Amino acid sequence: MSIREQFTTRFALIGLREKLLFSMLAAVLFISVAIALISRYILVSSLTHELEMRGYAIAHSVAERGGSHILDNDVPQLLTLIFDEAKLRQRKHLVAYIFIENQQGQILAHTLISKLPDTIRTNTIPKGKHDSIKLVRLNGEPIYDLAAAINEGLYRIGTVHVGLNKGHIDSLVGKLRVAFLGFISAVIIITVVLSSWLSKYITKPVSDLTRLSDEISRGNFDIPLQSGADGAWDASKCPAFTNTDLPCWHFDQSKSGEAPAGTHRKCADCAFYRKHKGDEVVQLSDSFRNMVWSIKLYRRRLRESEEKYRSLFDSGPDPIFVVDCDTGEIRDANPRTEELYGYSKKELIGMKFVDLGPEHNPGCMTYFSEGGGGCVYFPKLLHYKNNSDPFFVNMHACPISYRGRHAIIIAVTDITELIEKDAQLIQAGKMKSLGEMSAGVAHEINQPLNAIKMGSDFLAMAEKENLDVPKAHYLQVVEDISTQVDRAAEIINTLRSFGRRSDLIEEKVDLNQPIKAVLSMIRRQFELDNIRFELDLKTGLPPVLAQSNRLQQVVFNLVTNARDAVNDRSSPQDMETERRISIRTGAANNRVFCEVEDTGCGINEADRQKIFEPFYTTKSVGQGMGLGLAITYGIVKDYHGEIRIQSVMNKGTIFRMEFPAAKVRGGSKA
Repeated sequence: MSIREQFTTRFALIGLREKLLFSMLAAVLFISVAIALISRYILVSSLTHELEMRGYAIAHSVAERGGSHILDNDVPQLLTLIFDEAKLRQRKHLVAYIFIENQQGQILAHTLISKLPDTIRTNTIPKGKHDSIKLVRLNGEPIYDLAAAINEGLYRIGTVHVGLNKGHIDSLVGKLRVAFLGFISAVIIITVVLSSWLSKYITKPVSDLTRLSDEISRGNFDIPLQSGADGAWDASKCPAFTNTDLPCWHFDQSKSGEAPAGTHRKCADCAFYRKHKGDEVVQLSDSFRNMVWSIKLYRRRLRESEEKYRSLFDSGPDPIFVVDCDTGEIRDANPRTEELYGYSKKELIGMKFVDLGPEHNPGCMTYFSEGGGGCVYFPKLLHYKNNSDPFFVNMHACPISYRGRHAIIIAVTDITELIEKDAQLIQAGKMKSLGEMSAGVAHEINQPLNAIKMGSDFLAMAEKENLDVPKAHYLQVVEDISTQVDRAAEIINTLRSFGRRSDLIEEKVDLNQPIKAVLSMIRRQFELDNIRFELDLKTGLPPVLAQSNRLQQVVFNLVTNARDAVNDRSSPQDMETERRISIRTGAANNRVFCEVEDTGCGINEADRQKIFEPFYTTKSVGQGMGLGLAITYGIVKDYHGEIRIQSVMNKGTIFRMEFPAAKVRGGSKA
């Protein structure tokens, strides 16, 4: 890591106050040093230039006055002249030496008390110049040697050298350096004090925000909110603290009656959304305080909402599950689930929801795991208790987000008692139907009994009279008797099956089978009533998931209603009016249908809207309770079917039932 990167890393780790302090010190120090260096350069340059001018002035003075002495070769006068110039006033501290040499370079006079060293004679005047300066050394000390030409007219007759002590200049520069260092030190000390106070003042709001943030991140929202000029803000005095339905500004609007558009919204009774005058840090502090107060408000509302819905969840009269959509495991369950299913909550948590209803629950889980949305209603599903006792439920499932996971909330309603009552109602309807069918059934059974009687009488007579009956004729009579016995047994079995109580179970059923079973019992009775059947039953129909016994009840109700409609339009003796009931079956678009059409009186529009309602009937008193079509509608819906009506007054009515084929049936939208 480079030095720059190390410095950047360490600088990033220190606090904001130290950064401000360090930055201000660095800036002040840089400016002070720059000013000191520039000032020193200017002063030293000026001082050196001034001293050089003074040296040149001495040299030129000696050159002007010493020319005649050189021409006269008057060395004593030259010595007097240069000593006077070297020792005049303060020059003795500045001038190190003065010496004069002639044109040939011979030393004519000098102020040194010892032999003139050759090291100070290296400064020569270039051609075309009148003076020259060079730094030389005399006894190890630096000396500025200034040489000036001595002229007489146009001719140069000698040179005067004036040596200026550089140590004197350095002494003056040293004094300036001390003065500048003192100045810089004073500036740094003042800067440290001021910057420390200013950085503490600037960073205090930030430090307060940091402290608040730390407390809030630990979940302590009860920490007092410092709000600058307002001091400690007692949030409990805010109206929204006790009424979380509305935020503060709504109170402000409701009191003033004016819309807050164009002005900043603020609470009328507390510091919420108030802005103080100040710099960006003050504005940030206000915004942070308002944000914390908003969080406190919404946190309070969220807690109240959680408590409310937790109370509803726990006190719900129906079992409620929260199921993880990905794993199918139960994540939460209310106390009612323990009562209904017989499992403890500890046993239910983590249990597969499918295990509560292996036959039907997979459909619900598949629907949501494959991306199904919205709430879905699953009616009359079979679930099992902890002791494996079955019971029926209606299930309502909706997708939710539970602890960050895709989940389903499932409400279950126990409808076992309702199913039992429906079964009793259907059974009562069957008993009533059996009564209505008794005449036709008796006629149907009487026919094979008569055939059996005739066959058995023929065999008895042949035996008594010792008739010679051909063996083939004898076998034919016996086979006819056996056939009639089978026919009678089939009628009885159909009658017993119809009268048996049916349960809400599903099996694959050919829709033609219950139609044929019902017609085998009532067809003859209807024909005696001059009602003709037309059948168009397609073979090879896809099976539907239903129960044949319950579908027989549906077909019987529709056929008997068709008979009543035909009788309402015409009498059995009316030969001009068609008295017909047509039954058609077929399949299309993965659905299997059955149509029962009559040539009766028809159903008007008002009755068609209510005809499936329980106890609604258009028949006269004593002719019906209005439960037949209601039961029919319920049974069709139990098997996820649809039933529709087409009717024309005095022309007839068509009841069309449709059921999904066994392989495509699923849940229905709520």
